[in-house]
Amino acid sequence: MDACDVAVVGGGAAGLTAAIFAGEAVRSRAADRRPRIVVLDGATRIGAKILVSGGGRCNVTHDAVGPDDFNGPRTLVRNVLAGFDVAATRRWFASLGVELKREETGKLFPVTDTARSVLDALLGRCADLGVEVCGGHRVHEVRRAVSDGDAGFVVVDAHGEWRVPVVVLATGGRSLPRTGSDGAGWDMVRALGHRVTDTYPALVPLVLRADMFHRELAGVSLPVELSTYVDGGRVDRRSGSLLWTHFGVSGPVVMDASRHWVIAHARGQRAEMRCNFVPGCDFAQVEGWLQRAAAERPRQSLGRCLADRLPERVASALARWCACDPATPLGQLWREQRRVLVHALTAFVLPVERDRGWDFAEVTAGGVPLEEIDYRTMHSRLVPGLYLAGELLDCDGRIGGFNFQWAWATGFLAGRAAGRVTLGAPTGAGYR
Repeated sequence: MDACDVAVVGGGAAGLTAAIFAGEAVRSRAADRRPRIVVLDGATRIGAKILVSGGGRCNVTHDAVGPDDFNGPRTLVRNVLAGFDVAATRRWFASLGVELKREETGKLFPVTDTARSVLDALLGRCADLGVEVCGGHRVHEVRRAVSDGDAGFVVVDAHGEWRVPVVVLATGGRSLPRTGSDGAGWDMVRALGHRVTDTYPALVPLVLRADMFHRELAGVSLPVELSTYVDGGRVDRRSGSLLWTHFGVSGPVVMDASRHWVIAHARGQRAEMRCNFVPGCDFAQVEGWLQRAAAERPRQSLGRCLADRLPERVASALARWCACDPATPLGQLWREQRRVLVHALTAFVLPVERDRGWDFAEVTAGGVPLEEIDYRTMHSRLVPGLYLAGELLDCDGRIGGFNFQWAWATGFLAGRAAGRVTLGAPTGAGYR
Protein backbone atom coordinates (compact mmCIF):
# COMPACT_ATOMS: atom_id res chain seq x y z
CA MET A 1 0.00 0.00 0.00
CA ASP A 2 1.41 3.38 -1.01
CA ALA A 3 1.00 6.50 1.11
CA CYS A 4 0.53 10.22 0.57
CA ASP A 5 -0.56 13.22 2.60
CA VAL A 6 -3.38 14.51 0.36
CA ALA A 7 -5.11 12.57 -2.42
CA VAL A 8 -7.15 14.60 -4.89
CA VAL A 9 -9.52 12.34 -6.80
CA GLY A 10 -10.23 13.95 -10.17
CA GLY A 11 -7.91 15.95 -12.40
CA GLY A 12 -10.35 18.49 -13.82
CA ALA A 13 -10.57 22.20 -13.10
CA ALA A 14 -11.61 21.84 -9.45
CA GLY A 15 -9.21 18.97 -8.75
CA LEU A 16 -6.13 20.63 -10.22
CA THR A 17 -6.98 23.85 -8.40
CA ALA A 18 -7.35 21.99 -5.11
CA ALA A 19 -4.02 20.23 -5.63
CA ILE A 20 -2.25 23.50 -6.40
CA PHE A 21 -3.56 25.29 -3.34
CA ALA A 22 -2.87 22.31 -1.12
CA GLY A 23 0.67 22.40 -2.47
CA GLU A 24 0.95 26.14 -1.93
CA ALA A 25 -0.35 25.82 1.62
CA VAL A 26 2.52 23.52 2.53
CA ARG A 27 5.26 24.94 0.31
CA SER A 28 7.06 26.72 3.16
CA ARG A 29 6.51 24.03 5.76
CA ALA A 30 9.67 23.12 7.62
CA ALA A 31 9.85 19.32 7.62
CA ASP A 32 12.23 16.50 7.01
CA ARG A 33 10.29 15.58 3.89
CA ARG A 34 8.11 17.30 1.36
CA PRO A 35 4.43 16.45 1.98
CA ARG A 36 3.19 14.25 -0.82
CA ILE A 37 0.15 15.43 -2.79
CA VAL A 38 -1.22 13.26 -5.58
CA VAL A 39 -3.94 13.78 -8.17
CA LEU A 40 -5.58 10.55 -9.30
CA ASP A 41 -7.54 10.56 -12.55
CA GLY A 42 -8.81 7.77 -14.76
CA ALA A 43 -7.97 9.52 -18.02
CA THR A 44 -4.53 9.07 -19.49
CA ARG A 45 -4.66 12.67 -20.72
CA ILE A 46 -5.59 15.06 -17.94
CA GLY A 47 -7.92 18.03 -18.42
CA ALA A 48 -10.00 16.99 -21.43
CA LYS A 49 -13.03 18.99 -20.31
CA ILE A 50 -10.90 22.12 -19.97
CA LEU A 51 -9.58 21.65 -23.49
CA VAL A 52 -13.02 21.35 -25.12
CA SER A 53 -14.68 24.13 -23.15
CA GLY A 54 -15.57 27.42 -24.76
CA GLY A 55 -15.11 26.03 -28.24
CA GLY A 56 -11.53 25.12 -27.38
CA ARG A 57 -10.78 28.56 -25.93
CA CYS A 58 -11.81 27.92 -22.28
CA ASN A 59 -14.24 30.50 -20.91
CA VAL A 60 -12.32 30.86 -17.63
CA THR A 61 -14.89 32.99 -15.83
CA HIS A 62 -17.23 35.98 -16.23
CA ASP A 63 -16.56 39.58 -15.29
CA ALA A 64 -19.53 39.62 -12.89
CA VAL A 65 -20.46 36.52 -10.89
CA GLY A 66 -23.06 36.32 -8.15
CA PRO A 67 -25.32 33.80 -6.42
CA ASP A 68 -28.19 34.60 -8.77
CA ASP A 69 -26.14 33.10 -11.60
CA PHE A 70 -26.42 29.67 -9.96
CA ASN A 71 -29.04 27.13 -9.04
CA GLY A 72 -28.45 26.34 -5.38
CA PRO A 73 -29.04 27.79 -1.89
CA ARG A 74 -28.28 31.48 -2.40
CA THR A 75 -26.62 32.18 0.95
CA LEU A 76 -24.28 29.21 0.76
CA VAL A 77 -23.40 29.88 -2.88
CA ARG A 78 -22.70 33.52 -2.05
CA ASN A 79 -20.37 32.53 0.78
CA VAL A 80 -18.44 30.06 -1.38
CA LEU A 81 -18.02 32.58 -4.19
CA ALA A 82 -16.86 35.23 -1.72
CA GLY A 83 -14.03 32.91 -0.69
CA PHE A 84 -12.42 33.20 -4.13
CA ASP A 85 -14.05 35.79 -6.34
CA VAL A 86 -13.50 36.88 -9.94
CA ALA A 87 -10.79 39.36 -8.97
CA ALA A 88 -8.94 36.61 -7.13
CA THR A 89 -9.31 34.33 -10.13
CA ARG A 90 -7.85 36.94 -12.47
CA ARG A 91 -4.89 37.57 -10.15
CA TRP A 92 -4.26 33.87 -9.76
CA PHE A 93 -4.25 33.16 -13.47
CA ALA A 94 -2.03 36.17 -14.07
CA SER A 95 0.42 34.70 -11.53
CA LEU A 96 0.36 31.51 -13.58
CA GLY A 97 1.19 33.47 -16.73
CA VAL A 98 -2.35 33.40 -18.16
CA GLU A 99 -3.72 36.88 -18.82
CA LEU A 100 -7.45 37.09 -19.38
CA LYS A 101 -9.40 39.33 -21.73
CA ARG A 102 -13.01 40.43 -21.48
CA GLU A 103 -15.31 39.97 -24.45
CA GLU A 104 -18.44 41.98 -25.15
CA THR A 105 -20.63 39.37 -23.47
CA GLY A 106 -18.68 39.69 -20.22
CA LYS A 107 -16.98 36.33 -20.71
CA LEU A 108 -13.29 36.15 -19.81
CA PHE A 109 -10.98 34.12 -22.03
CA PRO A 110 -7.20 33.71 -22.10
CA VAL A 111 -5.59 36.24 -24.42
CA THR A 112 -4.08 33.27 -26.26
CA ASP A 113 -7.58 32.16 -27.31
CA THR A 114 -6.64 28.57 -26.57
CA ALA A 115 -7.66 26.33 -23.68
CA ARG A 116 -4.30 24.61 -23.88
CA SER A 117 -2.63 27.61 -22.26
CA VAL A 118 -4.96 27.28 -19.25
CA LEU A 119 -4.35 23.56 -18.82
CA ASP A 120 -0.60 23.89 -19.33
CA ALA A 121 -0.46 26.61 -16.68
CA LEU A 122 -2.31 24.44 -14.15
CA LEU A 123 -0.19 21.38 -14.85
CA GLY A 124 2.96 23.48 -14.84
CA ARG A 125 2.16 24.86 -11.39
CA CYS A 126 1.47 21.34 -10.13
CA ALA A 127 4.91 20.33 -11.36
CA ASP A 128 6.54 23.38 -9.72
CA LEU A 129 4.98 22.41 -6.39
CA GLY A 130 5.89 18.77 -6.66
CA VAL A 131 2.28 17.66 -6.99
CA GLU A 132 2.12 14.24 -8.64
CA VAL A 133 -0.52 14.15 -11.37
CA CYS A 134 -1.30 10.50 -12.09
CA GLY A 135 -3.26 9.80 -15.25
CA GLY A 136 -4.65 6.32 -15.84
CA HIS A 137 -5.30 5.93 -12.09
CA ARG A 138 -9.06 5.47 -12.08
CA VAL A 139 -10.29 5.39 -8.49
CA HIS A 140 -12.75 2.59 -7.73
CA GLU A 141 -13.29 3.10 -4.02
CA VAL A 142 -12.65 5.52 -1.17
CA ARG A 143 -13.26 4.03 2.26
CA ARG A 144 -12.58 5.12 5.78
CA ALA A 145 -9.79 3.36 7.60
CA VAL A 146 -8.69 3.42 11.22
CA SER A 147 -5.18 2.41 12.10
CA ASP A 148 -3.67 2.84 15.56
CA GLY A 149 -6.40 5.31 16.42
CA ASP A 150 -5.66 7.63 13.48
CA ALA A 151 -8.59 8.15 11.14
CA GLY A 152 -7.90 8.29 7.45
CA PHE A 153 -8.81 6.72 4.13
CA VAL A 154 -7.88 3.93 1.82
CA VAL A 155 -8.14 5.00 -1.81
CA VAL A 156 -8.28 2.12 -4.27
CA ASP A 157 -7.30 2.89 -7.85
CA ALA A 158 -6.45 0.89 -10.97
CA HIS A 159 -2.88 0.31 -9.77
CA GLY A 160 -3.33 -0.44 -6.09
CA GLU A 161 -4.18 1.24 -2.80
CA TRP A 162 -3.21 4.48 -1.11
CA ARG A 163 -3.23 5.20 2.62
CA VAL A 164 -4.02 8.86 3.09
CA PRO A 165 -5.29 11.09 5.92
CA VAL A 166 -6.99 13.65 3.67
CA VAL A 167 -9.03 13.19 0.49
CA VAL A 168 -10.39 15.85 -1.84
CA LEU A 169 -13.14 14.46 -4.07
CA ALA A 170 -13.42 16.46 -7.29
CA THR A 171 -14.65 13.77 -9.67
CA GLY A 172 -17.14 15.95 -11.57
CA GLY A 173 -20.67 15.00 -12.57
CA ARG A 174 -21.95 13.12 -15.61
CA SER A 175 -21.78 15.84 -18.25
CA LEU A 176 -19.61 15.22 -21.33
CA PRO A 177 -18.73 11.63 -20.32
CA ARG A 178 -16.24 11.37 -23.19
CA THR A 179 -13.99 13.64 -21.11
CA GLY A 180 -14.03 11.20 -18.21
CA SER A 181 -17.05 12.31 -16.17
CA ASP A 182 -19.29 9.36 -15.44
CA GLY A 183 -20.80 10.08 -12.02
CA ALA A 184 -18.67 7.50 -10.20
CA GLY A 185 -17.81 10.06 -7.53
CA TRP A 186 -21.38 10.03 -6.29
CA ASP A 187 -21.12 6.30 -5.53
CA MET A 188 -17.97 7.00 -3.52
CA VAL A 189 -19.48 9.83 -1.55
CA ARG A 190 -22.69 7.89 -0.87
CA ALA A 191 -20.63 5.02 0.50
CA LEU A 192 -19.00 7.50 2.88
CA GLY A 193 -22.37 8.63 4.21
CA HIS A 194 -23.37 11.66 2.11
CA ARG A 195 -26.66 12.15 0.33
CA VAL A 196 -26.81 12.79 -3.41
CA THR A 197 -29.84 14.52 -4.87
CA ASP A 198 -31.28 13.36 -8.18
CA THR A 199 -29.04 14.38 -11.05
CA TYR A 200 -29.99 15.64 -14.52
CA PRO A 201 -28.29 17.02 -17.65
CA ALA A 202 -28.13 20.84 -17.56
CA LEU A 203 -26.91 23.43 -20.05
CA VAL A 204 -28.08 21.00 -22.69
CA PRO A 205 -29.61 21.58 -26.15
CA LEU A 206 -33.21 20.47 -26.74
CA VAL A 207 -34.63 18.26 -29.47
CA LEU A 208 -37.85 19.43 -31.15
CA ARG A 209 -40.59 17.40 -32.77
CA ALA A 210 -39.61 16.27 -36.26
CA ASP A 211 -42.45 18.13 -38.03
CA MET A 212 -41.24 21.52 -36.81
CA PHE A 213 -39.47 23.99 -39.11
CA HIS A 214 -36.17 24.05 -37.21
CA ARG A 215 -34.20 22.16 -39.87
CA GLU A 216 -34.77 24.86 -42.48
CA LEU A 217 -33.54 27.48 -40.00
CA ALA A 218 -30.40 25.63 -38.85
CA GLY A 219 -27.67 28.13 -38.05
CA VAL A 220 -30.00 31.11 -37.56
CA SER A 221 -29.93 32.84 -34.17
CA LEU A 222 -32.08 35.61 -32.75
CA PRO A 223 -32.85 37.27 -29.42
CA VAL A 224 -35.92 35.90 -27.65
CA GLU A 225 -37.63 35.77 -24.29
CA LEU A 226 -38.05 32.17 -23.16
CA SER A 227 -40.44 31.10 -20.41
CA THR A 228 -40.68 27.62 -18.92
CA TYR A 229 -43.93 26.39 -17.40
CA VAL A 230 -44.36 23.33 -15.20
CA ASP A 231 -47.89 22.04 -14.64
CA GLY A 232 -49.21 25.37 -15.88
CA GLY A 233 -47.12 27.64 -13.65
CA ARG A 234 -44.15 29.64 -14.85
CA VAL A 235 -40.92 28.57 -13.13
CA ASP A 236 -38.38 30.44 -15.23
CA ARG A 237 -38.19 33.39 -17.61
CA ARG A 238 -35.08 34.74 -19.27
CA SER A 239 -33.93 36.61 -22.35
CA GLY A 240 -31.05 35.80 -24.64
CA SER A 241 -29.98 34.32 -27.93
CA LEU A 242 -31.73 31.24 -29.36
CA LEU A 243 -30.00 29.16 -32.02
CA TRP A 244 -31.99 26.98 -34.43
CA THR A 245 -30.27 23.68 -35.22
CA HIS A 246 -30.89 20.60 -37.35
CA PHE A 247 -32.20 18.76 -34.26
CA GLY A 248 -34.06 21.59 -32.49
CA VAL A 249 -32.84 24.56 -30.45
CA SER A 250 -29.70 25.58 -28.63
CA GLY A 251 -27.99 28.87 -27.79
CA PRO A 252 -27.41 30.52 -24.39
CA VAL A 253 -31.05 31.17 -23.50
CA VAL A 254 -32.08 27.58 -24.27
CA MET A 255 -29.07 26.07 -22.51
CA ASP A 256 -29.71 28.13 -19.38
CA ALA A 257 -33.42 27.29 -19.30
CA SER A 258 -33.01 23.62 -20.20
CA ARG A 259 -32.57 22.34 -16.64
CA HIS A 260 -36.10 23.40 -15.72
CA TRP A 261 -37.66 21.50 -18.62
CA VAL A 262 -35.40 18.48 -18.14
CA ILE A 263 -36.08 18.10 -14.42
CA ALA A 264 -39.84 18.55 -14.77
CA HIS A 265 -40.02 16.12 -17.68
CA ALA A 266 -38.00 13.51 -15.79
CA ARG A 267 -40.36 13.81 -12.84
CA GLY A 268 -43.38 13.19 -15.03
CA GLN A 269 -44.65 16.76 -14.81
CA ARG A 270 -46.12 18.72 -17.69
CA ALA A 271 -43.32 20.92 -18.97
CA GLU A 272 -43.71 23.59 -21.64
CA MET A 273 -41.46 26.23 -23.15
CA ARG A 274 -42.99 29.36 -24.65
CA CYS A 275 -40.95 31.65 -26.83
CA ASN A 276 -41.54 35.36 -27.34
CA PHE A 277 -39.84 36.36 -30.58
CA VAL A 278 -40.44 40.04 -29.84
CA PRO A 279 -38.75 40.42 -26.42
CA GLY A 280 -40.22 43.13 -24.25
CA CYS A 281 -43.53 43.23 -26.13
CA ASP A 282 -46.77 41.51 -25.16
CA PHE A 283 -49.72 40.36 -27.26
CA ALA A 284 -51.46 43.73 -27.32
CA GLN A 285 -48.34 45.62 -28.32
CA VAL A 286 -47.48 43.26 -31.18
CA GLU A 287 -51.07 43.20 -32.43
CA GLY A 288 -51.13 46.99 -32.35
CA TRP A 289 -47.90 47.10 -34.35
CA LEU A 290 -49.36 44.82 -37.04
CA GLN A 291 -52.59 46.83 -37.17
CA ARG A 292 -50.72 50.10 -37.62
CA ALA A 293 -48.49 48.54 -40.27
CA ALA A 294 -51.56 47.29 -42.17
CA ALA A 295 -53.15 50.75 -42.03
CA GLU A 296 -49.98 52.55 -43.15
CA ARG A 297 -48.69 49.98 -45.69
CA PRO A 298 -51.60 47.73 -46.72
CA ARG A 299 -49.76 46.43 -49.80
CA GLN A 300 -46.62 45.40 -47.94
CA SER A 301 -46.25 41.64 -47.67
CA LEU A 302 -46.62 39.96 -44.31
CA GLY A 303 -43.16 38.41 -44.66
CA ARG A 304 -41.47 41.72 -45.31
CA CYS A 305 -43.28 43.33 -42.38
CA LEU A 306 -42.25 40.57 -39.97
CA ALA A 307 -38.69 40.79 -41.28
CA ASP A 308 -38.50 44.25 -39.69
CA ARG A 309 -38.46 42.48 -36.33
CA LEU A 310 -37.16 38.99 -37.13
CA PRO A 311 -34.60 37.32 -39.40
CA GLU A 312 -36.33 36.87 -42.76
CA ARG A 313 -36.14 33.08 -42.70
CA VAL A 314 -37.68 32.93 -39.23
CA ALA A 315 -40.42 35.37 -40.25
CA SER A 316 -41.38 33.26 -43.27
CA ALA A 317 -41.29 30.00 -41.30
CA LEU A 318 -43.49 31.39 -38.53
CA ALA A 319 -45.99 32.75 -41.02
CA ARG A 320 -46.26 29.41 -42.79
CA TRP A 321 -46.55 27.57 -39.45
CA CYS A 322 -49.60 29.76 -38.78
CA ALA A 323 -51.05 28.87 -42.20
CA CYS A 324 -50.33 32.35 -43.52
CA ASP A 325 -48.66 32.97 -46.87
CA PRO A 326 -45.69 35.31 -46.27
CA ALA A 327 -46.56 37.01 -49.59
CA THR A 328 -50.03 38.03 -48.34
CA PRO A 329 -50.48 41.83 -48.32
CA LEU A 330 -51.00 43.14 -44.80
CA GLY A 331 -54.31 44.71 -45.82
CA GLN A 332 -55.68 41.28 -46.74
CA LEU A 333 -54.79 39.57 -43.47
CA TRP A 334 -57.91 38.45 -41.65
CA ARG A 335 -58.36 39.30 -37.98
CA GLU A 336 -58.31 35.63 -36.99
CA GLN A 337 -55.10 35.08 -38.96
CA ARG A 338 -53.49 38.12 -37.37
CA ARG A 339 -54.34 36.96 -33.85
CA VAL A 340 -53.03 33.44 -34.46
CA LEU A 341 -49.83 34.98 -35.77
CA VAL A 342 -49.49 37.32 -32.78
CA HIS A 343 -49.91 34.37 -30.42
CA ALA A 344 -47.10 32.61 -32.28
CA LEU A 345 -44.88 35.69 -32.12
CA THR A 346 -45.35 36.26 -28.39
CA ALA A 347 -46.02 32.79 -26.90
CA PHE A 348 -44.82 30.18 -29.37
CA VAL A 349 -44.86 26.75 -27.75
CA LEU A 350 -41.65 24.94 -28.65
CA PRO A 351 -42.56 21.27 -29.20
CA VAL A 352 -39.71 19.84 -27.12
CA GLU A 353 -39.46 16.06 -27.24
CA ARG A 354 -36.32 15.50 -25.19
CA ASP A 355 -32.93 16.86 -24.29
CA ARG A 356 -29.77 15.75 -26.11
CA GLY A 357 -28.50 13.87 -23.06
CA TRP A 358 -25.29 13.69 -21.10
CA ASP A 359 -23.06 13.60 -24.18
CA PHE A 360 -24.06 17.19 -24.96
CA ALA A 361 -24.77 18.58 -21.48
CA GLU A 362 -22.18 21.05 -20.25
CA VAL A 363 -22.90 20.58 -16.56
CA THR A 364 -24.84 18.44 -14.09
CA ALA A 365 -27.83 19.60 -12.06
CA GLY A 366 -27.93 17.89 -8.66
CA GLY A 367 -25.29 16.29 -6.46
CA VAL A 368 -24.16 16.49 -2.84
CA PRO A 369 -26.26 19.07 -0.94
CA LEU A 370 -24.27 22.16 0.04
CA GLU A 371 -25.79 21.95 3.50
CA GLU A 372 -23.58 18.91 4.14
CA ILE A 373 -20.42 20.95 3.45
CA ASP A 374 -18.67 23.68 5.46
CA TYR A 375 -18.69 26.54 2.95
CA ARG A 376 -15.55 28.07 4.45
CA THR A 377 -13.37 25.04 3.70
CA MET A 378 -15.51 22.64 1.59
CA HIS A 379 -14.91 20.13 4.39
CA SER A 380 -17.54 17.45 4.83
CA ARG A 381 -19.77 17.96 7.87
CA LEU A 382 -20.16 14.18 8.04
CA VAL A 383 -16.75 12.66 7.28
CA PRO A 384 -13.58 14.02 8.96
CA GLY A 385 -10.75 14.54 6.50
CA LEU A 386 -12.99 14.60 3.41
CA TYR A 387 -13.31 17.67 1.17
CA LEU A 388 -15.60 18.07 -1.84
CA ALA A 389 -15.24 20.43 -4.80
CA GLY A 390 -16.66 21.27 -8.21
CA GLU A 391 -19.50 19.64 -10.12
CA LEU A 392 -19.85 16.85 -7.57
CA LEU A 393 -21.84 19.34 -5.49
CA ASP A 394 -25.49 20.29 -5.98
CA CYS A 395 -24.86 23.66 -7.59
CA ASP A 396 -24.89 24.53 -11.29
CA GLY A 397 -24.38 27.88 -12.95
CA ARG A 398 -25.60 29.43 -16.15
CA ILE A 399 -23.56 29.42 -19.33
CA GLY A 400 -20.71 31.92 -19.65
CA GLY A 401 -17.85 30.85 -17.37
CA PHE A 402 -19.87 30.59 -14.16
CA ASN A 403 -19.31 26.87 -13.65
CA PHE A 404 -15.58 27.32 -14.05
CA GLN A 405 -15.69 30.04 -11.41
CA TRP A 406 -17.42 27.53 -9.13
CA ALA A 407 -14.62 25.05 -9.83
CA TRP A 408 -11.85 27.57 -9.08
CA ALA A 409 -13.59 28.79 -5.89
CA THR A 410 -14.41 25.38 -4.43
CA GLY A 411 -11.02 24.00 -5.47
CA PHE A 412 -9.25 26.90 -3.77
CA LEU A 413 -11.19 26.52 -0.53
CA ALA A 414 -10.84 22.74 -0.40
CA GLY A 415 -7.17 22.66 -1.36
CA ARG A 416 -6.07 25.44 0.96
CA ALA A 417 -7.92 23.86 3.88
CA ALA A 418 -6.62 20.37 3.12
CA GLY A 419 -3.05 21.59 3.07
CA ARG A 420 -3.28 24.05 5.94
CA VAL A 421 -5.44 22.25 8.45
CA THR A 422 -4.43 18.63 7.95
CA LEU A 423 -0.73 19.21 7.38
CA GLY A 424 -0.42 22.05 9.88
CA ALA A 425 1.04 24.31 7.20
CA PRO A 426 0.80 28.11 6.92
CA THR A 427 -2.31 29.62 5.36
CA GLY A 428 -2.57 29.69 1.60
CA ALA A 429 -1.40 32.02 -1.10
CA GLY A 430 -3.57 35.00 -0.30
CA TYR A 431 -4.94 35.70 -3.75
CA ARG A 432 -7.86 37.58 -2.19
